[in-house]
Amino acid sequence: MEYNDNDKELGITIAVFERFETQTLPDLLWIKGKVDKGELLSDSDMEFLEQVSQNATNVKPLVDNQPKWQLLYAEVVNLYEKIIAKALENQQAVDSSTE
Repeated sequence: MEYNDNDKELGITIAVFERFETQTLPDLLWIKGKVDKGELLSDSDMEFLEQVSQNATNVKPLVDNQPKWQLLYAEVVNLYEKIIAKALENQQAVDSSTE
């Protein structure tokens, strides 16, 4: 059986989102719960979030060609942005309380 570029692209996109669903999303939700409780990000949390950001940038061209994945992609980016905003708020609260 011969595969064209669209089949390969779809296969890659599915693999990326399956990995996201089983590995990345649970970790993102755990970090979100952590910052929602007012905790600060650890160095490993920040490294993980940086990797998530890089991965999101890398898969964006694939998502752009697969409309059915665009909503999930947007929700993931939104979750990432919420985590970053809350983590910054938590850090600022700590910084202002030590002044």
